[in-house]
Amino acid sequence: MTVRVLLVDDHELVRAGLRSLINDTPDLRVVGEASDGSQAVARVRELRPDVVVTDLSMPGMDGAAATERIVQECPEARVIALTAHDDRAHLTRLLGAGASGYVLKRAAAEELVRAIRTVAAGSTYVDPVLAGGLLKSSVQPFRAGSEAAGDRLSEREEEVLRCIAWGESNKQIAAKLGISTKTVETYKARITDKLGLRSRTDMVRYALQQGWLSES
Repeated sequence: MTVRVLLVDDHELVRAGLRSLINDTPDLRVVGEASDGSQAVARVRELRPDVVVTDLSMPGMDGAAATERIVQECPEARVIALTAHDDRAHLTRLLGAGASGYVLKRAAAEELVRAIRTVAAGSTYVDPVLAGGLLKSSVQPFRAGSEAAGDRLSEREEEVLRCIAWGESNKQIAAKLGISTKTVETYKARITDKLGLRSRTDMVRYALQQGWLSES
């Protein structure tokens, strides 16, 4: 199945290079382009792409704000930030906004293709340059015996946490697991209490630590 991609960047030359790269890949196809965040949101509504590849620094609505709007209005679209910013602050902001991927512009072309395929398949992709730093941040990995037995995640709680880390909405998780959205919220509350994961960014970090998300 061909992955349909929307490109968002305020530089025409950048979009032209990305368009050529993606369209030269047999299973990927560019279906539209936008030059700023507001235009990106409108194009997503119109085209319903599988993956949105967006820059962060753009006039008007920036990539982070656009990502949040896109995820809210079209949760089936997966967003990849393609940026020159290699600091954890930008990474955590984008993951918190709902992005499924984060790739540095200096990465090899194959890295972006890999990221598009990864997020289109339902996983989260973080540029390897930044993944290590994310793993070393605030959330500590769970170690058997370090918590009381009653505080360990149940099989169902682990399933819910995996789905959240992969960027799925409560409605999508409920449909996938055959439970109600209210039950999903209950599991999320239990996970928060047991592991202290206060945001989606924390959950992505934890999932990376457990080896649940594809990085290659």
